[in-house]
Amino acid sequence: MSGLIVHEWVASAGGSENVVDQFVRTFPDADLQVLWTDDPDRYPVKTYETWLARTPLRRSKALSLPFLPATWRSVKAHRNYDWILASSHLFAHHVRPRGVDANAPKFSYIHTPARYIWEPDLDHRGSNALVRFAGSAFKPIDKRRAQESVRMAANSEFTRERIGRVWDRDADVIYPPVDTDRIIAGGDWRDHLSGEELTQLESLPDDFLLGASRFVSYKRLDLVIEAGEATGTPVVLAGRGPDYESLKARADVANVPVSFVISPSDALLYALYQRARVLIFPAIEDFGIMPVEAMAAGTPVVVPTVGGAVESVSAAAGGVTIELPARRWREAIDETSRLDLNNLALRASLFSTTRFRNEMANWVRTGSTR
Repeated sequence: MSGLIVHEWVASAGGSENVVDQFVRTFPDADLQVLWTDDPDRYPVKTYETWLARTPLRRSKALSLPFLPATWRSVKAHRNYDWILASSHLFAHHVRPRGVDANAPKFSYIHTPARYIWEPDLDHRGSNALVRFAGSAFKPIDKRRAQESVRMAANSEFTRERIGRVWDRDADVIYPPVDTDRIIAGGDWRDHLSGEELTQLESLPDDFLLGASRFVSYKRLDLVIEAGEATGTPVVLAGRGPDYESLKARADVANVPVSFVISPSDALLYALYQRARVLIFPAIEDFGIMPVEAMAAGTPVVVPTVGGAVESVSAAAGGVTIELPARRWREAIDETSRLDLNNLALRASLFSTTRFRNEMANWVRTGSTR
Protein backbone atom coordinates (compact mmCIF):
# COMPACT_ATOMS: atom_id res chain seq x y z
CA MET A 1 0.00 0.00 0.00
CA SER A 2 1.36 3.42 -0.95
CA GLY A 3 1.15 6.22 1.57
CA LEU A 4 1.72 9.94 1.87
CA ILE A 5 3.35 11.48 4.95
CA VAL A 6 2.50 15.15 5.45
CA HIS A 7 4.28 17.68 7.65
CA GLU A 8 4.03 21.45 8.07
CA TRP A 9 7.58 22.60 7.24
CA VAL A 10 10.93 20.97 7.85
CA ALA A 11 13.29 22.89 10.11
CA SER A 12 16.89 21.85 10.68
CA ALA A 13 16.00 20.75 14.23
CA GLY A 14 12.81 20.24 16.19
CA GLY A 15 10.70 17.74 18.05
CA SER A 16 8.09 17.45 15.30
CA GLU A 17 10.84 16.75 12.76
CA ASN A 18 12.02 13.91 15.01
CA VAL A 19 8.53 12.44 14.72
CA VAL A 20 8.68 12.66 10.92
CA ASP A 21 12.11 10.98 11.02
CA GLN A 22 10.44 7.97 12.59
CA PHE A 23 7.43 8.12 10.24
CA VAL A 24 9.83 7.80 7.32
CA ARG A 25 11.62 4.88 8.96
CA THR A 26 8.30 3.19 9.71
CA PHE A 27 6.89 3.71 6.21
CA PRO A 28 9.95 3.82 3.90
CA ASP A 29 7.86 3.46 0.72
CA ALA A 30 5.75 6.55 1.45
CA ASP A 31 6.23 9.97 -0.14
CA LEU A 32 6.60 13.15 1.94
CA GLN A 33 4.67 16.39 1.33
CA VAL A 34 5.71 19.57 3.16
CA LEU A 35 5.05 23.27 2.77
CA TRP A 36 8.79 23.84 2.41
CA THR A 37 11.99 22.35 3.74
CA ASP A 38 15.08 23.99 5.15
CA ASP A 39 16.85 20.62 5.19
CA PRO A 40 16.29 19.14 1.71
CA ASP A 41 18.61 16.17 2.15
CA ARG A 42 17.20 15.04 5.49
CA TYR A 43 14.86 12.32 4.22
CA PRO A 44 15.64 9.42 1.85
CA VAL A 45 12.13 9.50 0.35
CA LYS A 46 10.55 11.58 -2.41
CA THR A 47 9.86 14.96 -0.83
CA TYR A 48 7.53 17.50 -2.41
CA GLU A 49 7.18 21.17 -1.50
CA THR A 50 4.30 23.56 -2.15
CA TRP A 51 4.33 26.83 -4.07
CA LEU A 52 5.21 28.63 -0.83
CA ALA A 53 8.72 27.16 -1.03
CA ARG A 54 9.40 29.42 -4.04
CA THR A 55 8.31 32.62 -2.29
CA PRO A 56 9.64 34.86 0.50
CA LEU A 57 6.69 33.71 2.63
CA ARG A 58 8.67 30.65 3.66
CA ARG A 59 10.78 32.98 5.82
CA SER A 60 7.78 34.30 7.77
CA LYS A 61 5.36 31.83 9.30
CA ALA A 62 3.10 34.69 10.46
CA LEU A 63 2.79 36.14 6.93
CA SER A 64 2.28 32.72 5.37
CA LEU A 65 -0.46 31.75 7.85
CA PRO A 66 -3.47 33.07 5.85
CA PHE A 67 -2.43 31.01 2.83
CA LEU A 68 -1.96 27.67 4.56
CA PRO A 69 -5.50 26.19 4.75
CA ALA A 70 -6.08 26.70 1.03
CA THR A 71 -2.58 25.46 0.21
CA TRP A 72 -3.16 22.17 2.01
CA ARG A 73 -6.37 21.65 0.00
CA SER A 74 -4.65 22.29 -3.31
CA VAL A 75 -1.55 20.07 -3.13
CA LYS A 76 -1.26 17.63 -6.00
CA ALA A 77 -0.95 13.90 -5.46
CA HIS A 78 2.00 12.32 -7.23
CA ARG A 79 0.55 8.85 -6.81
CA ASN A 80 -2.86 7.48 -5.94
CA TYR A 81 -2.09 7.06 -2.27
CA ASP A 82 -3.89 4.44 -0.20
CA TRP A 83 -3.55 6.43 3.04
CA ILE A 84 -2.37 9.79 4.35
CA LEU A 85 -0.54 10.39 7.63
CA ALA A 86 -0.32 14.03 8.74
CA SER A 87 2.09 15.37 11.35
CA SER A 88 0.35 18.54 12.46
CA HIS A 89 1.02 21.42 14.82
CA LEU A 90 -0.80 23.98 12.66
CA PHE A 91 -2.88 23.08 9.58
CA ALA A 92 -1.28 19.95 8.06
CA HIS A 93 -4.29 17.89 9.16
CA HIS A 94 -6.34 19.94 6.64
CA VAL A 95 -4.59 18.19 3.75
CA ARG A 96 -6.68 16.62 0.99
CA PRO A 97 -4.47 16.10 -2.08
CA ARG A 98 -6.04 16.46 -5.50
CA GLY A 99 -6.08 13.12 -7.30
CA VAL A 100 -6.37 10.90 -4.22
CA ASP A 101 -9.42 8.70 -3.78
CA ALA A 102 -11.83 10.46 -1.42
CA ASN A 103 -12.11 7.20 0.55
CA ALA A 104 -8.39 7.02 1.28
CA PRO A 105 -8.16 7.21 5.09
CA LYS A 106 -6.41 10.18 6.64
CA PHE A 107 -4.60 9.75 9.96
CA SER A 108 -3.44 12.75 11.96
CA TYR A 109 -0.71 12.81 14.60
CA ILE A 110 -1.31 16.01 16.53
CA HIS A 111 1.58 17.68 18.32
CA THR A 112 -0.99 20.28 19.39
CA PRO A 113 -3.89 22.20 17.92
CA ALA A 114 -2.10 25.44 17.01
CA ARG A 115 -1.52 27.04 20.40
CA TYR A 116 -1.09 30.54 19.01
CA ILE A 117 -4.58 30.27 17.49
CA TRP A 118 -6.50 28.32 20.11
CA GLU A 119 -4.61 29.25 23.29
CA PRO A 120 -2.44 32.31 22.49
CA ASP A 121 -1.72 32.94 26.17
CA LEU A 122 0.55 29.88 26.07
CA ASP A 123 2.52 30.98 23.00
CA HIS A 124 4.13 34.37 22.35
CA ARG A 125 3.36 34.05 18.63
CA GLY A 126 -0.30 34.53 19.47
CA SER A 127 0.39 38.18 20.30
CA ASN A 128 1.04 38.98 16.63
CA ALA A 129 -1.89 41.07 15.29
CA LEU A 130 -1.96 39.18 11.96
CA VAL A 131 -1.97 35.83 13.74
CA ARG A 132 -4.81 36.94 16.04
CA PHE A 133 -6.89 38.07 13.04
CA ALA A 134 -6.21 34.91 11.03
CA GLY A 135 -6.84 32.75 14.10
CA SER A 136 -10.34 34.07 14.68
CA ALA A 137 -11.16 33.56 10.99
CA PHE A 138 -9.73 30.05 10.78
CA LYS A 139 -11.01 28.51 14.01
CA PRO A 140 -14.31 27.26 12.45
CA ILE A 141 -12.46 25.85 9.42
CA ASP A 142 -9.84 24.21 11.61
CA LYS A 143 -12.45 22.54 13.79
CA ARG A 144 -14.42 21.30 10.78
CA ARG A 145 -11.41 19.84 9.02
CA ALA A 146 -10.23 18.16 12.21
CA GLN A 147 -13.26 15.89 11.85
CA GLU A 148 -11.97 14.45 8.53
CA SER A 149 -9.32 12.16 10.04
CA VAL A 150 -10.45 8.59 10.49
CA ARG A 151 -8.10 8.40 13.47
CA MET A 152 -6.33 11.07 15.44
CA ALA A 153 -3.42 10.61 17.84
CA ALA A 154 -2.16 13.07 20.44
CA ASN A 155 1.40 13.23 21.73
CA SER A 156 0.20 13.32 25.36
CA GLU A 157 -2.90 13.26 27.53
CA PHE A 158 -2.38 17.00 27.92
CA THR A 159 -2.75 17.45 24.14
CA ARG A 160 -5.60 14.94 23.99
CA GLU A 161 -7.54 17.06 26.47
CA ARG A 162 -6.94 20.18 24.35
CA ILE A 163 -8.09 18.35 21.20
CA GLY A 164 -11.33 17.42 22.94
CA ARG A 165 -11.85 20.95 24.18
CA VAL A 166 -11.19 22.88 20.95
CA TRP A 167 -12.11 20.34 18.25
CA ASP A 168 -14.74 18.33 20.11
CA ARG A 169 -13.29 14.95 19.22
CA ASP A 170 -11.28 12.22 20.90
CA ALA A 171 -7.78 11.01 20.13
CA ASP A 172 -5.52 8.11 20.99
CA VAL A 173 -2.33 8.92 22.89
CA ILE A 174 0.95 7.86 21.30
CA TYR A 175 3.92 9.44 23.04
CA PRO A 176 6.53 10.84 20.63
CA PRO A 177 9.88 9.16 20.01
CA VAL A 178 12.90 9.95 22.15
CA ASP A 179 16.29 8.47 21.27
CA THR A 180 16.68 6.87 24.67
CA ASP A 181 18.43 3.79 23.25
CA ARG A 182 21.21 5.96 21.84
CA ILE A 183 21.62 7.92 25.07
CA ILE A 184 21.79 4.75 27.17
CA ALA A 185 24.12 2.92 24.78
CA GLY A 186 26.53 5.87 24.76
CA GLY A 187 27.69 5.19 28.31
CA ASP A 188 29.81 8.08 29.56
CA TRP A 189 29.22 10.79 26.99
CA ARG A 190 32.45 12.55 27.88
CA ASP A 191 34.13 9.82 25.81
CA HIS A 192 32.29 11.03 22.70
CA LEU A 193 33.34 14.68 22.90
CA SER A 194 35.89 16.49 20.82
CA GLY A 195 38.85 17.97 22.65
CA GLU A 196 37.31 21.43 22.51
CA GLU A 197 33.98 20.15 23.85
CA LEU A 198 35.67 18.26 26.68
CA THR A 199 37.56 21.41 27.65
CA GLN A 200 34.31 23.37 27.66
CA LEU A 201 32.58 20.73 29.81
CA GLU A 202 35.44 20.59 32.30
CA SER A 203 35.42 24.39 32.63
CA LEU A 204 31.94 24.25 34.14
CA PRO A 205 31.28 24.04 37.90
CA ASP A 206 31.40 20.59 39.47
CA ASP A 207 27.80 20.96 40.63
CA PHE A 208 25.16 22.83 38.61
CA LEU A 209 21.52 23.03 37.65
CA LEU A 210 20.90 22.67 33.93
CA GLY A 211 18.41 24.46 31.71
CA ALA A 212 18.35 23.39 28.06
CA SER A 213 16.12 24.54 25.20
CA ARG A 214 15.82 27.21 22.57
CA PHE A 215 16.41 30.65 24.03
CA VAL A 216 12.88 31.98 23.58
CA SER A 217 10.64 33.60 26.16
CA TYR A 218 8.05 30.86 26.60
CA LYS A 219 10.76 28.36 27.56
CA ARG A 220 11.13 30.43 30.80
CA LEU A 221 14.84 29.80 31.24
CA ASP A 222 15.05 32.80 33.55
CA LEU A 223 13.37 30.54 36.11
CA VAL A 224 16.36 28.18 35.97
CA ILE A 225 18.52 31.09 37.13
CA GLU A 226 15.95 31.77 39.84
CA ALA A 227 16.18 28.14 40.95
CA GLY A 228 19.95 28.43 41.15
CA GLU A 229 19.68 31.55 43.26
CA ALA A 230 17.15 29.90 45.59
CA THR A 231 19.51 27.01 46.25
CA GLY A 232 22.87 28.74 45.92
CA THR A 233 23.76 26.46 43.00
CA PRO A 234 25.56 27.48 39.79
CA VAL A 235 23.49 27.32 36.60
CA VAL A 236 24.29 26.19 33.07
CA LEU A 237 22.02 27.19 30.17
CA ALA A 238 22.43 25.23 26.94
CA GLY A 239 20.89 26.15 23.60
CA ARG A 240 20.59 29.18 21.37
CA GLY A 241 17.96 31.67 20.27
CA PRO A 242 16.79 35.27 20.13
CA ASP A 243 16.47 35.64 23.91
CA TYR A 244 20.19 35.16 24.52
CA GLU A 245 20.87 38.84 25.27
CA SER A 246 18.04 39.13 27.81
CA LEU A 247 19.12 35.87 29.48
CA LYS A 248 22.70 37.11 29.55
CA ALA A 249 21.56 40.36 31.18
CA ARG A 250 19.68 38.34 33.80
CA ALA A 251 22.71 36.12 34.33
CA ASP A 252 25.00 39.12 34.83
CA VAL A 253 23.04 40.23 37.91
CA ALA A 254 22.45 36.75 39.35
CA ASN A 255 23.96 35.95 42.75
CA VAL A 256 25.21 32.57 41.47
CA PRO A 257 27.51 31.82 38.50
CA VAL A 258 25.61 31.31 35.22
CA SER A 259 27.39 29.70 32.26
CA PHE A 260 26.15 29.42 28.68
CA VAL A 261 26.79 26.55 26.28
CA ILE A 262 25.73 27.73 22.85
CA SER A 263 24.45 25.24 20.25
CA PRO A 264 25.77 22.09 21.95
CA SER A 265 26.14 18.96 19.85
CA ASP A 266 24.04 15.97 20.84
CA ALA A 267 27.05 14.43 22.54
CA LEU A 268 27.78 17.57 24.56
CA LEU A 269 24.13 17.95 25.53
CA TYR A 270 24.01 14.34 26.74
CA ALA A 271 27.23 14.89 28.70
CA LEU A 272 25.67 18.00 30.27
CA TYR A 273 22.66 15.93 31.34
CA GLN A 274 24.98 13.42 32.99
CA ARG A 275 27.00 16.10 34.80
CA ALA A 276 24.03 18.13 36.05
CA ARG A 277 22.50 17.68 39.47
CA VAL A 278 19.02 18.29 38.04
CA LEU A 279 17.48 19.40 34.76
CA ILE A 280 15.09 22.31 35.39
CA PHE A 281 12.44 22.37 32.66
CA PRO A 282 10.03 25.26 33.37
CA ALA A 283 8.27 25.40 29.98
CA ILE A 284 4.65 24.32 29.65
CA GLU A 285 5.07 21.91 26.75
CA ASP A 286 2.66 19.55 25.06
CA PHE A 287 5.07 16.68 25.76
CA GLY A 288 8.66 17.72 26.47
CA ILE A 289 11.44 15.61 24.98
CA MET A 290 14.34 17.01 26.98
CA PRO A 291 13.11 15.74 30.37
CA VAL A 292 12.97 12.23 28.91
CA GLU A 293 16.48 12.61 27.47
CA ALA A 294 17.76 13.74 30.87
CA MET A 295 16.14 10.78 32.62
CA ALA A 296 17.63 8.43 30.01
CA ALA A 297 20.99 9.91 30.99
CA GLY A 298 20.20 9.10 34.63
CA THR A 299 19.47 12.67 35.76
CA PRO A 300 16.30 13.71 37.63
CA VAL A 301 14.17 16.62 36.45
CA VAL A 302 11.90 19.32 37.82
CA VAL A 303 8.92 20.22 35.64
CA PRO A 304 5.74 22.33 36.04
CA THR A 305 2.55 20.76 37.35
CA VAL A 306 0.89 21.78 34.05
CA GLY A 307 1.85 20.30 30.68
CA GLY A 308 2.77 17.03 29.04
CA ALA A 309 6.14 16.69 30.80
CA VAL A 310 4.28 15.65 33.95
CA GLU A 311 3.25 12.42 32.20
CA SER A 312 6.75 11.25 31.29
CA VAL A 313 8.16 12.21 34.68
CA SER A 314 5.37 10.32 36.41
CA ALA A 315 5.73 7.24 34.20
CA ALA A 316 9.49 7.04 34.70
CA ALA A 317 9.36 8.15 38.36
CA GLY A 318 12.29 10.39 37.57
CA GLY A 319 11.43 13.84 38.82
CA VAL A 320 9.44 16.33 40.80
CA THR A 321 6.69 18.72 39.76
CA ILE A 322 6.50 22.31 40.91
CA GLU A 323 3.62 24.73 40.73
CA LEU A 324 4.63 27.92 38.97
CA PRO A 325 4.92 30.78 39.72
CA ALA A 326 5.08 29.45 43.29
CA ARG A 327 8.71 29.50 44.45
CA ARG A 328 9.42 26.13 46.02
CA TRP A 329 12.73 25.61 44.26
CA ARG A 330 14.73 24.53 47.28
CA GLU A 331 12.11 21.98 48.37
CA ALA A 332 11.67 20.61 44.83
CA ILE A 333 15.39 20.22 44.18
CA ASP A 334 15.96 18.66 47.61
CA GLU A 335 13.18 16.20 46.84
CA THR A 336 14.97 15.02 43.67
CA SER A 337 17.89 13.90 45.85
CA ARG A 338 15.57 11.42 47.54
CA LEU A 339 14.39 9.79 44.33
CA ASP A 340 15.41 6.23 43.47
CA LEU A 341 17.58 6.78 40.40
CA ASN A 342 18.46 3.10 40.02
CA ASN A 343 17.21 1.94 36.62
CA LEU A 344 15.94 5.47 35.80
CA ALA A 345 17.41 5.19 32.29
CA LEU A 346 15.59 1.90 31.77
CA ARG A 347 12.31 3.44 32.92
CA ALA A 348 12.82 6.36 30.52
CA SER A 349 13.18 3.89 27.64
CA LEU A 350 9.39 3.53 27.75
CA PHE A 351 9.52 6.47 25.32
CA SER A 352 12.02 4.98 22.85
CA THR A 353 11.96 5.33 19.06
CA THR A 354 11.44 1.57 18.69
CA ARG A 355 8.30 1.71 20.82
CA PHE A 356 7.03 4.66 18.78
CA ARG A 357 7.54 2.98 15.40
CA ASN A 358 5.80 -0.18 16.54
CA GLU A 359 2.82 1.76 17.89
CA MET A 360 2.51 3.90 14.76
CA ALA A 361 2.74 0.95 12.38
CA ASN A 362 0.01 -0.89 14.28
CA TRP A 363 -2.12 2.28 14.59
CA VAL A 364 -2.12 2.96 10.84
CA ARG A 365 -2.47 -0.70 9.88
CA THR A 366 -5.49 -1.35 12.07
CA GLY A 367 -7.08 1.94 11.03
CA SER A 368 -6.64 1.17 7.34
CA THR A 369 -8.50 -2.14 7.64
CA ARG A 370 -11.57 -0.80 9.40
